[in-house]
Amino acid sequence: MRIRFYLAGVLAMALAACQPNSERKLSPEMYRGVFEAKDQQEIPFLFRVNSPTSLEVYNGEEVITVDEITYADDSVSIYMPVFDSYIRAKIEESGRLNGYFTKKTATYKVPFHAEVGSERFDVASGPAANIAGGWEVLFGKDSTDQNSWAKGLFEQKGNKVTGTFRTPTGDYRFLEGVLDGNQLKLSSFDGVHLMLFTANVSDSTMNGQFYSRNTWTEGFSGVRNDSYELPDPESLTSLKEGYESIDFSFPDADGKLVSLSDEQFRNKVVVVQIMGTWCPNCLDETRFFVDYQKKHADEPLAFVGLAFEYAKTDSACFAAINRLKKSVGVDYPILLAMNGSEDRKLASEKLPQLNRIMSYPTSIIIDKQGKVRRIHTGFDGPATGEKYTAYQAGFDNLIQRLIAE
Repeated sequence: MRIRFYLAGVLAMALAACQPNSERKLSPEMYRGVFEAKDQQEIPFLFRVNSPTSLEVYNGEEVITVDEITYADDSVSIYMPVFDSYIRAKIEESGRLNGYFTKKTATYKVPFHAEVGSERFDVASGPAANIAGGWEVLFGKDSTDQNSWAKGLFEQKGNKVTGTFRTPTGDYRFLEGVLDGNQLKLSSFDGVHLMLFTANVSDSTMNGQFYSRNTWTEGFSGVRNDSYELPDPESLTSLKEGYESIDFSFPDADGKLVSLSDEQFRNKVVVVQIMGTWCPNCLDETRFFVDYQKKHADEPLAFVGLAFEYAKTDSACFAAINRLKKSVGVDYPILLAMNGSEDRKLASEKLPQLNRIMSYPTSIIIDKQGKVRRIHTGFDGPATGEKYTAYQAGFDNLIQRLIAE
């Protein structure tokens, strides 16, 4: 009897050893991912799997490294850095991925699929125009709303097109695509935003449609205009009459209230960053501030972030803040100014000395005497090329001048 049970056990283990592992993993390949948008449109992007636990997402010059990837049976979860967004998909026997994109704090799910591929968009013919340069662009039809206007900045090499749209409140970051005949197609996935722009173009005009996730679409039109300029970003938000400074008192991760009157800001030039961990333009600005602070660590200069967060609890907000700080290497305090909403009207109530908060991010530069010297709405990030270079130079010039006073 004992021999029979022993042989049965050995046979069971042998059969188990012969069974294929049910856990499938991503293969080291270049993939073409697709999010489903409205009107049966697709938002494509490219990503390269370097190992089962590491991949890179590509948007023009931008490379996003993703190293938080987990598996369960035949499914994979890909968590984007900094943001609370992720892709969850089943890995088919063929290697194709089928699933969805969402955020931890969201109720929506955007259908997603991917398979091995290296072309973002298919191209059937050569370009019928050259759109390189600057464009005056109106999103929607309300030309009286300054927030509806943008400046398109594009580069073109053959069929390939890269660039972005600058707006009064920030840019659309790195867009990549093609000009197929007279059909312009641009897309981007920056970890939180899913964007597609399609348009009929000529050398001097464009008419198209903007898609975001599977919930939003809006028309846009443009004309070539290299000299077109958006409103001055330093003219959009200001102090209310009678004020020379701002004041606030918000908690840090330890629950300690931090104010501009604290010792850590005394006799220093202070940069106050109005931001959110969910905001890609804020991420670009944060990276710039972190780099600048490191290069000028011995100077009387301090940074402080005021976070306006979607998450409904303080603990969830600070978890997002700490994730941002760790990912980017932020060494300055980021305080929780508001949770549960990023509504700009509500945010404006938190800093009543300002006429409004129009954009995330907004930066406020304060001199060593505590007076506000500049308020900059939005941020021209790396995708804007010369504008980004000009912003960096202007920022440095002002900071150094205030330090010298």
